[in-house]
This record gives sequence, C-alpha cells and structure tokens, in this order.
Amino acid sequence: MAERERGEVFRHQTAQAVLCDQFMRWQCRARQNAVRMQGGRPSAPMRARVIVDNVALAEITILINKRERYSATPEFQHMVRRTPDPSARLDSALQFLAAEYFQNSNEFSDQLTTLFGPGVLLVERLVDVGSCTLEFAQPRQFYGLPCEIENLSVRDPTFQATYWHNRLFNPSMPMGVQVLAFRPDWSLARASPSPV
Repeated sequence: MAERERGEVFRHQTAQAVLCDQFMRWQCRARQNAVRMQGGRPSAPMRARVIVDNVALAEITILINKRERYSATPEFQHMVRRTPDPSARLDSALQFLAAEYFQNSNEFSDQLTTLFGPGVLLVERLVDVGSCTLEFAQPRQFYGLPCEIENLSVRDPTFQATYWHNRLFNPSMPMGVQVLAFRPDWSLARASPSPV
C-alpha cells in the first residue's frame, strides 16, 4: 500500500474512533444527569428513532452496557434480590448509578441494547430486516447510527446485563422478554455537529 493510502486509512479509522468516543461520552453524561437529577427517567439522548428503509418505525429507549470485564450485572442482581420493595430497590439503583458508574465511557461497549416485552411485532420486523438506523437527537446534537441487529439469547452476558438493569427500574417485568442488540457501523455513522 502506498504511503498516501496508508495515511488515508489511518485518518479514516481515527475519525470513526473519535465519533464513537464522542457518542459514548455523550451517552454517559446524559445517563449520569438522568440518575442524579431526574430519578433515572430516560432523557432525550437515551431514546432513538428506529429507521428502516427511510421510515421511522418507533422510538425506543436504548441502554449502554459495560464491557464484560467491567460488568455490574452481579451488583444489579444483588440489588434486585436483596429487597422486594420497589422503592428501596430504586433508591439503591440510583445511588449506585449516580456514583461512579458512568464516569468512564471507555468501560462501555458500543453495542447498544433495548429490552422488549414478549410478542412485540417490532422485534420480529427488526430481526427479519437485520439492520436499521438509530437516530438520536436533542436541540444541539444529532447522531445517525446505521446498525446491524441481533436478537440476544438469554445466556448472552449482554442480555443478562440489560435484563437486570431493567429489573432495577421495572419490578413487574413479564416473562419472555427479548433483548435486541444494535451494533453501529461507525464508518457510515453521522453526527451534527461532527467531531471530525
């Protein structure tokens, strides 16, 4: 490969990494603010429009998960099992998440997840098409992330992380929930304003 071509590839990969890093930092800040000031209620940056074939199908709440070596799933399980009192569980969750959980965006995977109830038609549609674009927007920031979609098995560590995180906030989750994972293609992602 010529020197010029190697340089272009390096810059392109760096631009993708910068965009991913900026997005994950933005997500961590939004979530830290939500648990510290809004009782953990999802804010605009935590919700995404699901676009398939240029049609908005739904708006979903997205979860970011720690990389496996930083996983907090055992802590989530402990908080859920420690008490049947939903308000005590919520207080523990908010205290845990507001402390240092979102401090280091590098501890999070860029694989995004959403938990759905059983029998949701949107899940079937998304699994069938296999890809979509997630659009995140608030007044001064926009991200469009083309993603591959995977329906995670119950045994997948990311399924478990998503499930137990959601149980902290929803004590009456039904049996048979489904977790979809969205893997962004950062080479096709866009942001406004752009970090690069």
